[in-house]
Amino acid sequence: MTSISLSLLFFLLALTTPLSHSAGFVSIDCGSSKSYVDDNTIKWSGDETLINNGESHVVKDTRAVSQELTTLRAFTTRKKNCYSIEAEKGQQILLRVTFYYGNYDGKSSPPSFELHADGNYWATINFSSDDELVIYEAIYVIKGDYISVCVAQIHPNQFPFISAIQVRGLKPNMYGHVDPEYALLVRQMVAYGSNTTVRYPDDEYDREWSPELIDHGYVKLTNDAPSIEVNSTDNPPEAVLRHAVTTTSTSEPLILYTDISSTNGVPIYINMYFSEVTQLDSDQKRSFVFVIDNQIASDPIIPPYGGVLQMYLTNTTATSNTTFALVATKDSTLPPLINAMEVFYVGNTLTNGTYKKDVEALNGLQETFSVLQDWTGDPCLPASFTWDWVNCSNSDDTPRITALYLNGFGLSGSIPDLSSLDALEIIDLHNNSLTGPIPEFLSNLPSIKELNLADNKLSGPVPTSLSKNSNVELDVSGNPVLCSSSKLCSKKNKSSSGSKSSSGSAKRKSDMLPIILGVMVSSFFVFFFN
Repeated sequence: MTSISLSLLFFLLALTTPLSHSAGFVSIDCGSSKSYVDDNTIKWSGDETLINNGESHVVKDTRAVSQELTTLRAFTTRKKNCYSIEAEKGQQILLRVTFYYGNYDGKSSPPSFELHADGNYWATINFSSDDELVIYEAIYVIKGDYISVCVAQIHPNQFPFISAIQVRGLKPNMYGHVDPEYALLVRQMVAYGSNTTVRYPDDEYDREWSPELIDHGYVKLTNDAPSIEVNSTDNPPEAVLRHAVTTTSTSEPLILYTDISSTNGVPIYINMYFSEVTQLDSDQKRSFVFVIDNQIASDPIIPPYGGVLQMYLTNTTATSNTTFALVATKDSTLPPLINAMEVFYVGNTLTNGTYKKDVEALNGLQETFSVLQDWTGDPCLPASFTWDWVNCSNSDDTPRITALYLNGFGLSGSIPDLSSLDALEIIDLHNNSLTGPIPEFLSNLPSIKELNLADNKLSGPVPTSLSKNSNVELDVSGNPVLCSSSKLCSKKNKSSSGSKSSSGSAKRKSDMLPIILGVMVSSFFVFFFN
């Protein structure tokens, strides 16, 4: 039998302190320049101050869509484009990203592309029609100082876009039954018996609890308790406990229809919430058990009146053929009921991201050279979508920056301090307008193998540390020297040291000389070799 961990949680303590929205309550209308308050009293802001890339568009099909879906931001340059949102490290959030194509480009051909969050692959976005609304939600603990939401191109001429991004701060103890090293991917939040969706302000965390869209013939109930004390760990809103569904008799099981397709062994996490809807007489009893594929998987469940009982299921897998049901016990006089349910997939282990000091060094480089500021998100992850001008190691869980390819970027000023990038093997800064002396730190980088500073305006003598480095040769002949690992050298014209690409951006590793790159300093050529 599948390994299952189940617990019944029933709390009779005082109400918990409401969430402070200063912990994170952000709503971004992508492609918009306006700020406004919607019908749910949620404040929305445009995205102009958050991102420099992409193009703002108004969708053509606005039938029955809310205001934040009437605009979008599409990205026609670069494979990966990211929003960066300031956050508090260690905070648990609900992240919701929404996509509505609405035939904005008049092509009636929705693109397919990838969605990433904080360097983690999240999903491949596909649309079945022009007017399909696609929403992805995840609950996870932030590992850095910002949240990055990225879309990545995976097919030629299919350009990614985003319609809306929402961040909601959660309390640290919520959803604590799953290891915080994993994300919970929201599949379903159901408010049984409700006729409308329950969300903010009724749910202070702005989870979206939808009514069941299919009529399964269940009886809808309304809770008549004067108040409902909500103290369960995951804090369901009182509004979802005000309604419930039940069957017509104790002999009829209450089938829980979950939105679970074939998960290929992906673990799931399910929360169920129960609250009695009326004060029972002494001769009445409502008692039932949770059943998985006709196997009893819980102790008897007796919902409290004026309170809530939470049951959770974790450490198990399921498919679309798995059946979940509530079945009345033999001594129950009333059929089972349920008020609300949450269904999640448990995602893969969350990455720690690129080595923090490397990221900080790149941020400093971007502050120095404004032309680099359009690159955001994790520079190395996912591995197939690194920034255009870096290479990364992928030999461990925390990538390191191993190369900078910044030839032909129009950089000016002095060379900034890159000494904290101590995993660098290649630095290519040729064909820019850099000035000033060559910094001493370049020869002290422990892993450096290739250095190219040609075609700049650098001045002054070669630093002593470079000239004394056993891996450096100086040649005053006016030509760089190309050396193999056997140190058999031959003259080679300077044009071999690399050239500006037609787009003006850096050449990647496959375009570079495999062994040595020359560095022109006055009449000297300095080079590193294997």
